[in-house]
Amino acid sequence: MKPWTLLRIVAAALLPVPVLAADMPANPYAGQEARTIKALSDEDIAALRKGEGMGMAKAAELNGYPGPVHVLSLAKQLRLTDSQRQRVTEIFERMSAAAKPLGAELIAHEQVLDQLFATGEITPDRLTAETAAIGELQGRLRSVHLSAHLETRALLNPDQIGLYERAAGLQPAARPGATSSPWIAACRLLHQSETWGAQYSDLGVVRQLKFCIIRSKRD
Repeated sequence: MKPWTLLRIVAAALLPVPVLAADMPANPYAGQEARTIKALSDEDIAALRKGEGMGMAKAAELNGYPGPVHVLSLAKQLRLTDSQRQRVTEIFERMSAAAKPLGAELIAHEQVLDQLFATGEITPDRLTAETAAIGELQGRLRSVHLSAHLETRALLNPDQIGLYERAAGLQPAARPGATSSPWIAACRLLHQSETWGAQYSDLGVVRQLKFCIIRSKRD
């Protein structure tokens, strides 16, 4: 190989290799720089203005505390009484009336924060003030939605809650004081009365009840 050819090969090898755009990891926020408020999508803004939950009440919803919106949408399946329907509607109206102004305030503070960064006017003090305000509003808004779930649950009986979970495709949530043993649940009903022995004087039934009690204690 000629010296000149070898020199050209070495020089080519030392040149920086251009990185193709396709090889660069995609920024998960790509495209969001065109948003009016970078931290909120148009859908987020619309939901906040409407007072929607936006997943803020999952702690309640997924633990057996349904919210008013979903309960009203399944009113027929849940066999709501007229009184229940009216009271759940009132809960929804209170929730919506409280959530909408909080949502509007949250949007306004997010817009201020966005503009402070966009204009380069952000300072540590203003950052602290705006994020604190946003955090407080988020907490208050979440409390509004969770409280509505709490109130709604109090109006439903256990059968309706079970119907709701099945209709919504949710796994039954653990109930306070519930037991996984069918023996315990059945026996509690059988010997709730102090006079159960007198009521079931038949020896065979009494033996069955005694066995039931023993079995429940084991479980």
